[in-house]
Amino acid sequence: MLNKVPEVTLAFWIIKILSTTVGETGADYLAVHVGLGTLVTDVITLTLLLLSLSAQFAAREYIPWRYWLAVVLISVVGTQITDFLTDELEVSLYVSTAAFAVCLAGVFAIWYSIERTLSIHSIDTTRREAFYWLAILFTFALGTAAGDLATEALSMGFTIGVLAFGALIAATYVAYRLGAGEVLTFWIAYILTRPLGASLGDLLSQSQNYGGLGLGTIVTSIVFLAVIVALVTWVSVTGFDRPAPAGPAECG
Repeated sequence: MLNKVPEVTLAFWIIKILSTTVGETGADYLAVHVGLGTLVTDVITLTLLLLSLSAQFAAREYIPWRYWLAVVLISVVGTQITDFLTDELEVSLYVSTAAFAVCLAGVFAIWYSIERTLSIHSIDTTRREAFYWLAILFTFALGTAAGDLATEALSMGFTIGVLAFGALIAATYVAYRLGAGEVLTFWIAYILTRPLGASLGDLLSQSQNYGGLGLGTIVTSIVFLAVIVALVTWVSVTGFDRPAPAGPAECG
């Protein structure tokens, strides 16, 4: 197979952040505003995710629509996992954040022990792709828990949450430019974009009484989905984010 993950460009990060925001607002919209409830919403989105991942695994190369559809759906499911633990099982956000961090570290440890690389430039076998999507799922769950912990349990609020996580991502980029490892800084930034997107989604959609701008989940989800569709269409047509062939060092 060819590499199944797009090149990391500005478009990649914009779509990723917008996807995380849609995951936050989309899950709330289906469960609360549509009235499906947590269980029905979980079953529907999990089924859609499994179908999407089946199509993604069946491809032999990176196909933008398949890849980003899987990212959006895994964002919703990752959000629902954390929300289920918090709202239904009343698991502390401190506990869930720590637990997801341990799970993600475990995935990385097993992935590296078998493949000797965590680089997204070498997702060119089914096993590596399985590790990749499992890691992505835990980054979304961890990011949701960490974001809720910061904005709710620690009372940072949505605006400060956006600024704080944005600053952490900027610091990660500076570290990368100063010579920090590409793989390490990528995964740190990938995790941080989840609470950034969640805080942004809550800031835009939540009522002004709760510190938001009051745009609502419907408007926020539709606007962000429209931008995602436009960007994915653009990269599909231009091939702007088509992954480059892996070099010897990346394959190792």
